[in-house]
Amino acid sequence: MPDLAPIADWLPVSWPVLLALVVAAGFAGWIDAVVGGGGLIQLPALVIGLPKDVPTPFVLGTNKLSSFAGTLTASWVYVRKVTVRWAFLLPLVAGAFVGSAAGASVSRYLPRAVLTPVVLVAVVLVGAYVYRRPTLGLQHAPRHDGLAAGLRSGGIGVVVGIYDGLLGPGTGSFFVILIVALLGYGFLEASVNAKLANLTTNVAAIAVYGIHGELLWVLGGAMALANITGGLVGAHMAVKHGNAFIRRVFLIVLGILVVKLGWDTVAALI
Repeated sequence: MPDLAPIADWLPVSWPVLLALVVAAGFAGWIDAVVGGGGLIQLPALVIGLPKDVPTPFVLGTNKLSSFAGTLTASWVYVRKVTVRWAFLLPLVAGAFVGSAAGASVSRYLPRAVLTPVVLVAVVLVGAYVYRRPTLGLQHAPRHDGLAAGLRSGGIGVVVGIYDGLLGPGTGSFFVILIVALLGYGFLEASVNAKLANLTTNVAAIAVYGIHGELLWVLGGAMALANITGGLVGAHMAVKHGNAFIRRVFLIVLGILVVKLGWDTVAALI
């Protein structure tokens, strides 16, 4: 039997659990880099792996710490390969920061069980919408410029940022589909902007959790290294294979999200 005793007070998991969390973080980094949604893997792994007496904000904060590192790495790869329209990105990032900080602040008071069924319905609708439109996001053809694009961009940032601060899983996927559906971006170009916006929401959430001392720095650092590796591989694959590849991964991620949220909803009713 492996030794399942915690390594130390500052690293409250055993060596086998630490290894499992690092592997999960690497896979999550890959998914996040391609289309977002790495929290579907990483957050449940932390919930299962960490002792039950670890408060929820520590779980959420450590998840954000790891995700930030991988998202930063993937963003660096993307901006070197794909052109970024800063007039669109800046309102998106600003809205995402404000929304995420507000959502993270409220998350400690709002029961997650209230949000899960609502998000489940939204994800099912999004999945059906994308599946029924096989050409959606395969061509990059922005439909708005100037103030119209800026307002829509900022609105997307605020809405998804609030969700990220409150719940989290699938944030990158929500950024991607809204940018594709509302603004006519291709999946690859939407993923670039989603990565940078998600990076901002992570910073805002980490700031909130950090102020309250709710971060497991050593565990988060170990998982961050794996997330970076997965992020590098995923970003290079997304740039190489393009919109069709990202669309397929997007639908798979949505399917996983539906299963997870559906399970959470049923479990809350039992």
